[in-house]
Amino acid sequence: MKPTLVILAAGMASRYGGMKQIEPFGPSGETIMEYSIYDAVRAGFGKVVFIIRRQFAESFQSIFEPRLKGLVEIGYVYQELDAFLEGRQVPAGREKPWGTAHAVLCAFDAVAEPFAVINADDFYGRDAFEKAAAFLTGACDARTYSIIGYSLLKTLSDNGTVNRGVCEVDGKGHLTGIAERLNIHMDGGRVVCNDDAEPRELPIDAQVSMNFWCFHPSYFDYAKGLFQAFLDSRMQEPKSEFFIPIVADRFIREGGGEIHVIPTSATWFGVTYKQDADEVRRSVTELVAKGEYLSRLWS
Repeated sequence: MKPTLVILAAGMASRYGGMKQIEPFGPSGETIMEYSIYDAVRAGFGKVVFIIRRQFAESFQSIFEPRLKGLVEIGYVYQELDAFLEGRQVPAGREKPWGTAHAVLCAFDAVAEPFAVINADDFYGRDAFEKAAAFLTGACDARTYSIIGYSLLKTLSDNGTVNRGVCEVDGKGHLTGIAERLNIHMDGGRVVCNDDAEPRELPIDAQVSMNFWCFHPSYFDYAKGLFQAFLDSRMQEPKSEFFIPIVADRFIREGGGEIHVIPTSATWFGVTYKQDADEVRRSVTELVAKGEYLSRLWS
């Protein structure tokens, strides 16, 4: 059974100031996520499921249906604020989605096979998808998940600070925890965090999460239970979010199973800030020039 790629594209992109999920970055108008889809298809993925907001559905379909038709199965899932509330009412004034783990949960009825989860606005690279496909088809089960780990130094922005989930890894390469660190940046050759946590300086070669996860369908029932507990304790907080690392951390600590950290040699880049866009376009252009991708991706 071929694995599925689930793409998180329902975020509001508040720091970027626009719909970066469908902004063109390639020489023929390709979005960033199209390069992920291209890499996933050639690595052996058989289906792509977009998790979007309902008001974006027409825009997504007009872009991706003509380009992907006949190449890979496509599905759409809507992340709605009232999904999985189990009779609770959405708090007055709540507009922000419930977070990445809730977004994945919304794909409950659309995914029945091992699957990978990625962000729509990140470029992950061919090596990452090849390693994810190998894991999903050869090692993934109800007690064995994974995360693709990136070198911290390769995930920083020249245009501002970033937040990263720094992976804690044991001697067997298993994830033991993720520490969310804030306001990470370079300072005189050192990588430092301007937050209240320690250590303030991080190892340059630390493995970080860029939200590239590999799950068995057992994820859905497990996450659903945790989401109910999250709602009971934090539903009335206007900016509270239910993130994938919350599910991963509980999965590890409660004995649900193990999560492998799979390092990748791929170069990551993304668009956190509007100023990142030109650098992303340059990076894509360089990869096309090297022959990694076609100038017209789906030709």
